Amino acid sequence: MTTAPKTAIILGTGLGSLINDISDKYEINYKDIPNFPVSTVEGHSGKLIFGKLGGKDIMAMQGRFHYYEGYSMKEVTFPVRVMKELGIETLFVSNASGGTNPDFNIGDLMIITDHINYFPEHPLRGKNIPYGPRFPDMSEAYSKDLIRKAKEIAKELNIKVQEGVYVGTQGPTYETPAEYKLFRIFGADAVGMSTVPEVIVANHCGIKVFGMSVITDLGVEGKIVEVTHEDVQKAADAAQPLMTAIMRELIRRS
Repeated sequence: MTTAPKTAIILGTGLGSLINDISDKYEINYKDIPNFPVSTVEGHSGKLIFGKLGGKDIMAMQGRFHYYEGYSMKEVTFPVRVMKELGIETLFVSNASGGTNPDFNIGDLMIITDHINYFPEHPLRGKNIPYGPRFPDMSEAYSKDLIRKAKEIAKELNIKVQEGVYVGTQGPTYETPAEYKLFRIFGADAVGMSTVPEVIVANHCGIKVFGMSVITDLGVEGKIVEVTHEDVQKAADAAQPLMTAIMRELIRRS
């Protein structure tokens, strides 16, 4: 098999069924890749997949790694370094998140326009790896051009999308009502336990990023209820067809 992908996808909780749309697949288990961590989270199956999507060669991570699993940030973001070595130029990331914006509803899709890094360890801490500068610019962490295209596609497909700021936290606990309130004061529209480290490292590597969240629970005063991982997966699965439609067409046009 010969493939030369310029596009990579990191699929989050409940969003792995996009893999079903990939043709000419070649799969490698994470455990068979030197230095790759192995995901321990239900819903993250742990495969690196090469194939075609939207008429383009792509690589996809089916299952990502999280800081709360006990990995260092360098381990969490190691796959992004591998992507750089393989010639990836554009990265698409997705996740499940809790909505802090009172205008959001469970099942909404949110295009990530910016993020807040609330992790206790920075993924670029330590000696600079010469993929990029010591002090990388983050003024456009999420590509404005890809955001514009995604909004056009959503309008064409009659899919409602929100836009907002994502705050990344270490987990694994879901947020308290007071923490949800704090993050809203910070300016966050959604909160989750992933994505930010990978996006930081991608930007350091000169890789363009597009990110999207599915709102799987609400951290809005008066709407907060007990939430389980199963609830999150169920809500993410329900939104999967809409996420898939936008991602597939955006990849085709990018």
